[in-house]
Amino acid sequence: MEFSGKRFIVIGAARSGKAVADFLIKHRALVYLNDLKKRDEFCEDILGPLEKAGVQLILGQHADVCKLQPDYLIVSPGVPFAIPPLVEAKKVGIPVWSEIELASRNTQAPLVAVTGTNGKTTTTALLGQIFADSGRKVFVGGNIGVPFISEAEKLATEDVAVLEVSSFQLETTENFQPQIAVILNITPDHIDRHDTYEGYIEAKKKVFSNQKGNDCLILNYDDPETKDLAWSAKGRVLFFSRQHILNEGFYVSDGWMVVKNEGQITHIIKVEELGIKGGHNLENALAAATAGWLMGVSFESIAHSLKTFPGVPHRLEPVLTYQGVTYINDSKGTNPDASIKALEAYEQPIVLLTGGKSKGSDFLPFAEKIKERVKELVLVGQAAQEIEEAIKKVGYSRYQHAASFSEAVELASQLAEEGDIVLLSPACASFDMFTDYEHRGDVFKELVQQLAQGNRS
Repeated sequence: MEFSGKRFIVIGAARSGKAVADFLIKHRALVYLNDLKKRDEFCEDILGPLEKAGVQLILGQHADVCKLQPDYLIVSPGVPFAIPPLVEAKKVGIPVWSEIELASRNTQAPLVAVTGTNGKTTTTALLGQIFADSGRKVFVGGNIGVPFISEAEKLATEDVAVLEVSSFQLETTENFQPQIAVILNITPDHIDRHDTYEGYIEAKKKVFSNQKGNDCLILNYDDPETKDLAWSAKGRVLFFSRQHILNEGFYVSDGWMVVKNEGQITHIIKVEELGIKGGHNLENALAAATAGWLMGVSFESIAHSLKTFPGVPHRLEPVLTYQGVTYINDSKGTNPDASIKALEAYEQPIVLLTGGKSKGSDFLPFAEKIKERVKELVLVGQAAQEIEEAIKKVGYSRYQHAASFSEAVELASQLAEEGDIVLLSPACASFDMFTDYEHRGDVFKELVQQLAQGNRS
């Protein structure tokens, strides 16, 4: 792209917005960085250098699109479409892009994009390790870690970029074309953002909508909503499955992960040897192995990575075991389906800590799983009442409310006995009490550590 003299409004001055502004100003574009937060709400060490470099700050108010007449708007994930700058841009035909759209236009590296309702972060991180272990230079980011725009133009054709992409990012893409797109699963989520389940699915489909005949779409054969997307694919489709024997692709057979290609079956690794546990993580591993294989990584190298990958923070992350009780941080379980998978991952009795900000989810299937698997339940946050109504419908009554997050952790520890698991898996967003799921998980881990240390003293 040619940037010199072009006008950009970057909306959202968080991590990705700052990275975009920094990239654009270095390429001699005229950049306006817009955020509704006021200047005193930001760290001056962040805004000062950008402003000194030439970025013009518009803080505490919406940018005036009619007055500034930008060529492009770059919008951070989560910014509502109803805000005046986006409404005005759409009205006059100004392109509105996500950061990954801009970055993908400014890299030579092949792209592997991972999306789905659950499992994105684990699969993306695992795939990054698969490439790194094979000796390939790899960038891992997107919706996690470093914004892609910060590294995009530094990558060469022999490198690879592995991107976790959310529905929020995908809905503002235009030409985004990953050579390999992975869709792990689709269950209702972010309905408060996309208005309908169909709208959410349409956003997910944009991960492969620009693919060509030699690109590949990897789909979960066991998930009906995901499997049916094969009919919309323009490139090659390859399935993975932990429940079915496939004519082609990666699947599970007699306790082994295997791949069938051109009629030949190759055994990769015993399922019990996987470094990450749980049925959902087996699906994530199958997806990552498929993508790695398509990008030329050997079976031996893939097997090594699958054995040694430790998992990611905040997703079924062991915190500690104290007095025979194991504490598990699953703060990244931000929707009911993710928390259902967390409950299915353990055989021990579970004391569940759940609740937060609802995303318009249906909690009834979650309530059924709670009735089946949860010994004691602690409810906290804005959605506590909504979850309570769901568990009452299924006849579950072993629950208590906590007035604060710290009280919830304390209460869960009191309810747990030796051999139990205390599991934080909120089934909700974190924004009623925390800045994000990472903040929530870190606070949980800190409270658990304090709890154990206090009991020892």
